[in-house]
Amino acid sequence: MATCPECDAEIEVDEFDVDKGDQLSCPECGSNLEVVGLSPIELDLAPEDDDDDDLEDDDEVEDGEDDDEEEDEDEEDEGWEE
Repeated sequence: MATCPECDAEIEVDEFDVDKGDQLSCPECGSNLEVVGLSPIELDLAPEDDDDDDLEDDDEVEDGEDDDEEEDEDEEDEGWEE
């Protein structure tokens, strides 16, 4: 058994099924938790995922790539004009 650091709920965790660094959710409050200790099982709040920010960064890169492709096409067109 482990305790949720957010809501103090008892969470049944089999120490043989988890490794340090594994993440799970509290069934009571839904917090994302990380296993920080194995004997006894210790849980801490998992670091926030920045996946949403990464997706926005990817979109910006893709937009920039589109601009480069358009510039390349313009350069090719200029070559034909000479």
